[in-house]
Amino acid sequence: MDFGLNAEQAAIQEAARQFAQSVLMPNAAQWDENETFPREVLSQAGQMGFLGLYTPQDHGGIGLSRLDSVMTFEALAMGCTSTTAYMTIHNMVTWMIASFGGEALRSIATELVSGKALGAYCLTEPEAGSDAASLVTSATVVDGDVLLSGSKAFTSGAGEADWLVVIARDEDDRISAYVVEGKAQGLSYGRKEAKMGWHSQPTRSVTFEQVRVPMSHRLGQGGDGFRFAMQGLDGGRLNIAACSIGTAQQALNLARDHCQQRAQFGQPLAQFQGLQFKLADMATELAAARQLLHLAAWKLDEKEPDASAHCAMAKRFATDVGFQVCDAALQLFGGYGYIREYPLERYFRDTRVHQILEGTNEIMRVIVARHVLSEHYNAMRLTEG
Repeated sequence: MDFGLNAEQAAIQEAARQFAQSVLMPNAAQWDENETFPREVLSQAGQMGFLGLYTPQDHGGIGLSRLDSVMTFEALAMGCTSTTAYMTIHNMVTWMIASFGGEALRSIATELVSGKALGAYCLTEPEAGSDAASLVTSATVVDGDVLLSGSKAFTSGAGEADWLVVIARDEDDRISAYVVEGKAQGLSYGRKEAKMGWHSQPTRSVTFEQVRVPMSHRLGQGGDGFRFAMQGLDGGRLNIAACSIGTAQQALNLARDHCQQRAQFGQPLAQFQGLQFKLADMATELAAARQLLHLAAWKLDEKEPDASAHCAMAKRFATDVGFQVCDAALQLFGGYGYIREYPLERYFRDTRVHQILEGTNEIMRVIVARHVLSEHYNAMRLTEG
């Protein structure tokens, strides 16, 4: 791998950094306090291309690699973790519709890329969280259309999104994916969940009561839904890992500045060796997480056979490290880190959920362990040796 940035990568990352600093960062605390969903800002993000980063260019997206995309999400997350996390979900929805949808869905993909419409992803169910294959939301064919019945839980953007990608089980016990209009008849939303973090995006349950969907709104063929969902999760794990790293990097930057400016016992905190060691460990762990993330993204781009395992490794390691770095940065701020005048407590709250969503970190360990115990893993190690 080439660890340097080419001119195009540097330009995209700089554009994301400027957007984060000038638009996201100044508003993040207010969005968090008031639980405001910044739809207008998301529209601006769409105009800049941030809502269709890896969506194919023939659908209006930028068509970036997954490696370039995670670099962009990291830069955006330094401005607002919660809003960037929603952007990553929207990107996944946009990519799925553009990549697997037919001609009838082309205009929807274009609207999602531009930010004129927003998307949500309905996979998790009340009794089928980590075990996505056990979902029971049903898809029944009636008069050539599909009727969806069931419920989804913890759906980010629900109630605000214009289009939903819904994973459901059809009459042949196959799992398929459908694109559903956010205000379709028979579709209803639960209350907005009161959450520890991620306050700038709503999270609700979604209920489907005989919601009629045209067959032309099915993604791919019948039975393709589980494969699409797993592909989406590989990328989603990289995206949320990038959000953790970006947030933690900003936390480290603030902690470094604080240690240089804050004096105790007659000298700056930065002069105390114990705190120097803490900063060094934080920077080292972040660098390791970033490199693992970039390797996993590269493997996904190259369609390497062990890409899914590396996506799980990167998600597990980066989200654990990201939370730990935010926790350590808050500790370095002392009492100031615990009050809302400073952003450290928000970083702490916003990164905690990253260890749960897109597959819990316990499930990531299961995925990695299966890979390590496989014949393919042993063969690859011998080849590399």
